[in-house]
Amino acid sequence: MRRIVAVVVGGLLLAGCSSNAPSTDAPAELRSGFTVKGFTIEPGAYLVGADLRGANLADTDLAGAYLTNADLRDANLRDADLAGADLFTANLTNADLTNADLMAADLVDANLTRAILVDAHMYYANLNYANLNYANLYRATLRNADLSNADLFNADLTEANLWYTNLYYANLTNADLTNADLEDANLEGATLTDTNLTGATMPDGSIHK
Repeated sequence: MRRIVAVVVGGLLLAGCSSNAPSTDAPAELRSGFTVKGFTIEPGAYLVGADLRGANLADTDLAGAYLTNADLRDANLRDADLAGADLFTANLTNADLTNADLMAADLVDANLTRAILVDAHMYYANLNYANLNYANLYRATLRNADLSNADLFNADLTEANLWYTNLYYANLTNADLTNADLEDANLEGATLTDTNLTGATMPDGSIHK
């Protein structure tokens, strides 16, 4: 999905330019159809319980993959397409998911402790009961995501987009939400002890001082 949008946008931009020079900002082609540790990496791949610790899965197409209970500790998933993937109870401790596409992914009860999710696209992702302690979610997009009962202790959510995000009974103790956008988010029952909300847009549209 991300590549298709990028191509369309790129086409529109080129249509309005007089130069025919190729764009230098084109995204890398996603990789698929190869094996890592004996597992085939491709869209919809069956990787339930797979041991992919430390694997280099950057720029891979794993959209709709079945990764339930997979071990992805320390894995490199930068720019990977995991849209709609099943990551229920997966272990993503210390994984690098910078700019990854996790739209509508199932991350219920997943372990994302210290995971890097900078600029990650997590629209409609289900992170119910997920462990995001110390996770880096700087500028991540979590619009309409379900983070109910998630543990975000010490997480960095600076400038994150949390429009309509469900944070029902989420633990945001010590979390940094500086300049985050929480407009229309559900914070009912959320723990906000020592949470940094400086400059954050609150659910009612007001700016926290």
